[in-house]
Amino acid sequence: MNIFMTGATGFLGGRLARELIHRGHTLCVLARTPEKVEAMFSRDERRSITVLAGDLTAPFLGADERFITDHDRSFDLVLHMAALVKFDEELREELFETNLTGTRQALALAKALHCPRFFHVSTAYTLGAREVGDETLYATDQTFHNPYEESKAHAEQAVWAERDHLDVSIFRPAIIVGDSKTGEADSKFTMYGYMRALEVFKRRLEHRGAPDGPIRLLGSETGTSNLVPVDYVADVLLAAIEHAKPDTIYNVTNDAPPRNVTMLDYMKQALAFPHLKITETATSSLSQAEQTFNEMVKVFNPYLNRDIAFDDANTKRLLQDAGFKPLDLNERSLRRIVNAYYETK
Repeated sequence: MNIFMTGATGFLGGRLARELIHRGHTLCVLARTPEKVEAMFSRDERRSITVLAGDLTAPFLGADERFITDHDRSFDLVLHMAALVKFDEELREELFETNLTGTRQALALAKALHCPRFFHVSTAYTLGAREVGDETLYATDQTFHNPYEESKAHAEQAVWAERDHLDVSIFRPAIIVGDSKTGEADSKFTMYGYMRALEVFKRRLEHRGAPDGPIRLLGSETGTSNLVPVDYVADVLLAAIEHAKPDTIYNVTNDAPPRNVTMLDYMKQALAFPHLKITETATSSLSQAEQTFNEMVKVFNPYLNRDIAFDDANTKRLLQDAGFKPLDLNERSLRRIVNAYYETK
């Protein structure tokens, strides 16, 4: 199969691109800097890759008339994975430009190339403030926690609107973490951003001397973190190449997400930082040090302090059809993922 792919130089995209090549597929990848593709992939892998030097926000992603003419009807699938994953309100315009305009340009290119299929990798958190996530399209006039969620919800709507012109499928991963077998990761987002903040905060405290008592982290003691390892998400997308159905949404989520207190225990042990404790105490009662840390990580709270129930029946059926195993993210894998991150620091 000949696949046009955005996001191939990202954390998930690089992993998936290699798997696709090793399974005999050929890729044309969008890259703002083609040198990055050369640095990421081996010489043998690059034999199966061509590069479109372009940009997500450019018309047709930067493809000119000659590229479109030369590649007319040559692609079996456009796999759109590239996105900006930041949660800051001041980045709203950039987030919408990258995530919504970029998706529209990917759709425009797919139609110009007469490509029949379009996969869009979104996020499970387009559900906004809801506590139950289903495999249907969400409204864009609901409450969102940040402009990232909102931009991705609008992007899903743009994809869904092209159902009469393309066979579209939407994939919604939850919090992507490292490889379940090796722990290997290359991410600064969500759980890893939180873990990095813990490490920085510990160093600051050590400069002042050991803390006298517990350091309280505001959050839900019964909340869960819906973690999905990168290898599982890649497996879902690999299964989808042959078995995904058009006009279908797939939640790539975890039926048995670990509790926040459990994940914090793993982090405390890996960091040798036993003073940490999750609490629902009011902010006004926190010490200055505690307030400082909680301010550092507040952007991650919507993802690490809830207990969302996701329906992933479509994804389970997809994996079964393709002969892939369901997700099994056990304690050993979770510890491996946490430890691997801190060991590489």
